[in-house]
Amino acid sequence: MRAFLLGLTALALAACSRPPEAAPATPPEVQRLVDEAEIVKLAASLDDAVDRKDWAAARACFEDEVDVDFSSLGGTPSRITATGLVGNWQTALTPEKQSFHLRGDPVVTIAGDAATMVSHGYAWNKLTTAKGEPLWEVWGVYEHRFARSPQGWRISGMKFVKTHERGDPSVRGGSG
Repeated sequence: MRAFLLGLTALALAACSRPPEAAPATPPEVQRLVDEAEIVKLAASLDDAVDRKDWAAARACFEDEVDVDFSSLGGTPSRITATGLVGNWQTALTPEKQSFHLRGDPVVTIAGDAATMVSHGYAWNKLTTAKGEPLWEVWGVYEHRFARSPQGWRISGMKFVKTHERGDPSVRGGSG
């Protein structure tokens, strides 16, 4: 038994004294698929956080400053802090307002540490305290830009181009 334990100890010491083997490199085509999946998941996570009114989770999806263009809904394109953008959503999406965001057909293009995703989008909004029509819906095309950070991919810009809307647009601002 003693010989067995000595042999086992010798094997363990030999294994510990060997230089660690380098982790195999991820093939580029596999890394591209992983990056695409992470980017699509990040955009979906943003939609989910906004609908749940989890403002900290929504903020975590962005770089510190974001280029935004919702000019098809009014306003002008601008560069804003992520905290300011999420704060604007928090103001518009009061507890009396329900929302549901849905995205589909994402097409992701990656160039090094930058990426773009174009997708179709739909948003449903219901204001329970509305005096008139309580619903507003909008369809359109999103273009998200992403940057790779040490923490993973983050949204660096987003644009929405409205293609159709239905209902009372004042619900969008919460005044229904």
